[in-house]
Amino acid sequence: MLLKQMLLGIIGVSSGLIVSAGVFTVLISVGLIPRFAGKMHVARKIFVLEEMVVFGTLFGGFFSIFGDWGMVGEFVKKHQLFGEGATEGVWNLTGTLFLLIFGVFAGIFVGCLALAIAEMLNTIPVFARRIGFRHGLGIAILAVALGKLLGSLIYFTQQVFLYGG
Repeated sequence: MLLKQMLLGIIGVSSGLIVSAGVFTVLISVGLIPRFAGKMHVARKIFVLEEMVVFGTLFGGFFSIFGDWGMVGEFVKKHQLFGEGATEGVWNLTGTLFLLIFGVFAGIFVGCLALAIAEMLNTIPVFARRIGFRHGLGIAILAVALGKLLGSLIYFTQQVFLYGG
């Protein structure tokens, strides 16, 4: 039984390392981090940005595997850190604000990654030439982005994720 657990642990860690190496390879090959550094005018601190991506991935992976360590809310509610009646409300407000901020930045990151991959593969110029699209490409891209925004707002406000329809 111990040998089986050790083998499963080695396979799990190895698989995780391979997947994370693939993710970092994609990020490096599309040049997303240097592009972010250039846009933010912090090119001198590119290594800090790269390290933050690595630590963020490790941090997220750790808490997705060891979820009990991330249960800060249970600790706050159990010990009533903000007072007897206010803890629940303060914690819900804090959690909602955190999720809003995290969602915005995660969406920006995923959108930038998708556009960087599309730019690397030259899909937008090739598509525009194939269909004879000359003017208004920026408006078309903005329309796609707004459509995705509207779709996700409908998805979450109507709670489509709960019933799938």
